[in-house]
Amino acid sequence: MATRHIYETGFDEDVSNTNTPCPECKGQVRTNSVETICEDCGLVINEQQIDYGPEWGTHDQDERRRTGAPLTATRHDRGISTEIGRGKDANGNELSGRKRQQLSRMRREHTRGRFQSKAERNLAHGLGEVRRIASGLELSESLHNQACQLFRSAQNEDLLRGRSIEAMAAASVYGACRCNGQPRTLNDVTDSARVKQSRVTNAYTTLNTELGLPAQPMTPSTFVPRLASELDVSDQIRQRARRLAEASESTGATTGVQPSGFAAACLYKAGLEQGWWLTQSDVAEVADISVVTVRTHRDTIDELAV
Repeated sequence: MATRHIYETGFDEDVSNTNTPCPECKGQVRTNSVETICEDCGLVINEQQIDYGPEWGTHDQDERRRTGAPLTATRHDRGISTEIGRGKDANGNELSGRKRQQLSRMRREHTRGRFQSKAERNLAHGLGEVRRIASGLELSESLHNQACQLFRSAQNEDLLRGRSIEAMAAASVYGACRCNGQPRTLNDVTDSARVKQSRVTNAYTTLNTELGLPAQPMTPSTFVPRLASELDVSDQIRQRARRLAEASESTGATTGVQPSGFAAACLYKAGLEQGWWLTQSDVAEVADISVVTVRTHRDTIDELAV
């Protein structure tokens, strides 16, 4: 006859019964914060469980050196790969020539073996392109991470087959901007990319169709702050240009037009009203449009009388 063991538990022990029977007597199993035991035969099934929580408390916020960098979507290995330094050791001391040669050989072999497949190599190359384009456009870290995640999704859905990695990387950056309503045109992204605009357009169309991106329509009012900052105009001109753009959008006059071009015309119109000398060529150059486009949209704004 099995002897029933009674265990006293303290107030800080989280005791719970599990549905897994005891492997010896098929009795009821109980788990607390220290060990897993059988209530019938007293068998200790598991002890010293792993605590997956942080190893620091609220009193030692500065001692977190052993935790390492957080996981990131901008690296093909989520940022947990080994990095071999150069020239100095962990304490900042200079290394000898023989040690530097040894580290150089280790780096070479590490570089050769860091990719397990061709897909991993393509992913690393694509994420590197995304980082380069996002850095050139001075995008935020949040947009940078979203663009990298879009590129990962494109590879997982096998959308890279028959398409350029550089084009899909640029399309991922443009898609992240469109999904967050950032005033970035396709020309802005293509200027930083190493591929033609037609290939980026094709890649973005595929990305948008296959993944169903929640892309928001671009409006002239979203381009006004960026263009106003580049033209270095006053806040009064910026606010007046935004009101002109929003009023034109409410009438439907901006449907089918290039948003950045119409925003440039609003800034030019607002500058004339405020007595700020803005030439059509300066506004057109900042918006990457022609002078004729600025005049055409200005005439449209005059007709609306907003």
